[in-house]
Amino acid sequence: MSSPKRTTVYDVAREAGVAASTVSRAFSNPRRVNATTRRHVLAVAERLGYHPSPLATALQSGRTATLAMLVPDIANPHFFGTIRGAERRATAADITFILGFTEESADTERDQIERLARSVDGFVLASSRMPDSTTADLAREHNLVLVNREVDGLPSVVVDNASGSAQIVDHLASLGHRSLVYLSGPHQSWLAGERWRALSAGAGRRGMGATRLGPFPPQVAGGGAAADAALVSGATAVVAHNDLLAIGILRRLAERGVQVPEQISVVGYDDIFGADFCVPALTTLAGPQEEAGRSAVEILLTTGSARADPESPRRVVLPSHLVIRDSTGPAPDPGR
Repeated sequence: MSSPKRTTVYDVAREAGVAASTVSRAFSNPRRVNATTRRHVLAVAERLGYHPSPLATALQSGRTATLAMLVPDIANPHFFGTIRGAERRATAADITFILGFTEESADTERDQIERLARSVDGFVLASSRMPDSTTADLAREHNLVLVNREVDGLPSVVVDNASGSAQIVDHLASLGHRSLVYLSGPHQSWLAGERWRALSAGAGRRGMGATRLGPFPPQVAGGGAAADAALVSGATAVVAHNDLLAIGILRRLAERGVQVPEQISVVGYDDIFGADFCVPALTTLAGPQEEAGRSAVEILLTTGSARADPESPRRVVLPSHLVIRDSTGPAPDPGR
């Protein structure tokens, strides 16, 4: 048994007594069609059961009703909330949401943007690894919003690293620590640089010493080398680039018989799912990641891109707060 014939744009045009191009414009570019004619075309289309092809509509209107989000590591729980917030906001706006990951590679990230550009209306780039110059060049051609990253002139959503890192320093100072070591993430990470600047500035205000070691892979596997480097430095307090690295550090310290926090305190960033399941539970800086994803999509929906208003790009700064758990404690007595 053959399936019923699908109604085409030509069927609607013949029934409505108009050109096929008028039917197409009635759906894809209604401002170019007389209001009375459009109502007539839509009524005929509904009666005939005609539904325009999404692809054809996108080609004619230049819009696809699709957004893409790129993250450097799909397995990092830090991005779960950001993805969830972005996807929910896109769904609420009846926008298709595409997720891709770039494997911590700036080249892969750029290639994915160029490959997807004709299929989407805009991109949310989370913790982008591309250089500022490359990102700015791409933004001249594509709609981009950055999360956990800032580039002059481009819209962005970030968690307040300055005040958050100051909270970390104040917490460690209150416990009697006289210095800290920052175990840095990838050299191409904008956040790694921002966090180090904020930590070193906060330590300076408190009269504490601060040292940066690394870079280390921002994953649990990177924790072994990071922990060993921290122990060689003689640090009593270490701040890891993110929670995954901090969890790897805790594991390595346990293997070496180093007690946390009695001998060394450990702090992370991001408050990922599982940070409170560690032994000891991890002290970490938390931020509203779901709100970050939602805000990024909101910027794309309301302003379109940096090209839409290059003189005043949107910049959203979200609050952060320190979650104090068992991995931090009083500095060890130097006389022991």
